[in-house]
Amino acid sequence: MKALKVIAYTFKNCTLDEVGSLVLERETRSARLKSLKEKFNFGELFYIATCNRVEFIFTSDKELDSAFTKKIIKFLFPDFTAEQHDYYSVNAAIYSNVSALDHLMRVSCSLESLVVGEKEILAQIREMYEECRDWGLTGDFFRLMMNRVVKASKEVYTNTKISDKPVSVASLACRMLRHYNVGFDARFLIIGAGETIQLLTKYLQKHNLKDCVIFNRTLAKAQVLADELGAKAYPLEELKNYREGFDVILTCTGATEPVITKEIYEGLINGSTEQKVIVDLAIPNDTAAEVIEHFSPAFISVEQIQEIASRNLEERKGELVNAEAIIEENIREFIPILKQRRVELAMREVPEKIKEIKAKAVDSVFANEINALDENSREVLEKVLNYVEKKYISVPMVMAKEILMQQ
Repeated sequence: MKALKVIAYTFKNCTLDEVGSLVLERETRSARLKSLKEKFNFGELFYIATCNRVEFIFTSDKELDSAFTKKIIKFLFPDFTAEQHDYYSVNAAIYSNVSALDHLMRVSCSLESLVVGEKEILAQIREMYEECRDWGLTGDFFRLMMNRVVKASKEVYTNTKISDKPVSVASLACRMLRHYNVGFDARFLIIGAGETIQLLTKYLQKHNLKDCVIFNRTLAKAQVLADELGAKAYPLEELKNYREGFDVILTCTGATEPVITKEIYEGLINGSTEQKVIVDLAIPNDTAAEVIEHFSPAFISVEQIQEIASRNLEERKGELVNAEAIIEENIREFIPILKQRRVELAMREVPEKIKEIKAKAVDSVFANEINALDENSREVLEKVLNYVEKKYISVPMVMAKEILMQQ
C-alpha cells in the first residue's frame, strides 16, 4: 500500500477562499484529471471537493513531498502566481501508505469535517469516487479501498454516538438565521440547487418555508427543487433582472467567480432599506466582498459556522476514541485482504503458464517418447497430465493464502 498518496487542502491548513481556488470546474474536470494522471503516470486517481476541502488521491511510486506537490499544482493551475505555487506546495497536508488510508477513513467518517458527525461527507466522497471511476481514472485497488472506507464509515456511524444529535452545515445555518430573528415565513431567494441547498431547504421546510424563488445554472435542476417547494425557478442569468424583493439569500454554487456582484445585489434590493441576510455556503464565496462592504447585510458563511463546529468537536471528543478504534481495526483487517488480492492478481497468469509448459512438454520436449507409446498409454498419460495441471494450479493459491493468514 506504499503507493497510496493523498494531497489535502482543508479549512485546517488553508483559508476557505484558498481551498476554493483549487476547485476544478465541472465542465473541464474530467479532462484535467485525465491529463494529470497521464502527466505523472499515476496508477489510479480520484478527486474530492466539498465545501471546505479539496483532495487528490492517487497511486504513485514517487516520494510525495512539497517539491512533488508543487509540480502537481503548477501543472493543474498554470495561471497561479509563483507565490501561489509556493503557498500550495508548503501548506498541503500530505499522506502516504497506511496514514493515507487512515486519513481517507477519518474524512469519510466525518472525523475531519468542519462539523463532526456530518454524514453527508460519505455520500459526497462516494459520488466523486464513482465519477472518477466512470472516467476510467480508478482501478482494482481503489475499488477495494473504497469498499473498506465505506464499511468503516458505516460502522462508525452505527456503533458510536458520533452523529447523535447531528449538527450539519444546514442546521447550523438555520440556527444562525434564528439569531438574526429571521422568520421562516420570510421571502427566500435561493441560488443553486445542489446537495447543500437541498439539505438546507429540507430543513427549512420543516419550519414552514413558504415563500421562495430558485435560480440555478441548470434550469431543469432548479425546477425539480422548485416543484418540491412550491416555488418558481429561473435560470441563473435572470438573477440580474429579478426585482421581486427578498429577505434572505441562500446561495451555494460551484462557481469560481462571485455570482452576487455589487451591481446584481443593488438590483435585487431595488431600493429597499430593510435589513437583509445572506447565507453563503459556497467555496469560494458566491458573494463579492464589495457587497458586504457597501451594503452591510447580515452575512453568514462557512467560516462563521466553523466556530460552532469547534465547540461541537469538543463535546464529541469521547466518541472520537471509539471511532478511531473502529478505523484502526478496519485498517488491520484490510492489509491482509489487500495482500491476498495482489496474490490473486499475480496468480491469474499461472493457469496459462502451466498450460504452456504442458503443451511444450507434449508437443516438443517429449514428443518422440509420447508418440512411441501405445494409444492406451497415451490416454493414461493425458489423464495424469490433466490431473496434475488442475491440482497444481490450485496449490500456489492455497499456499499463498495460508502464508498470508499466518502473518
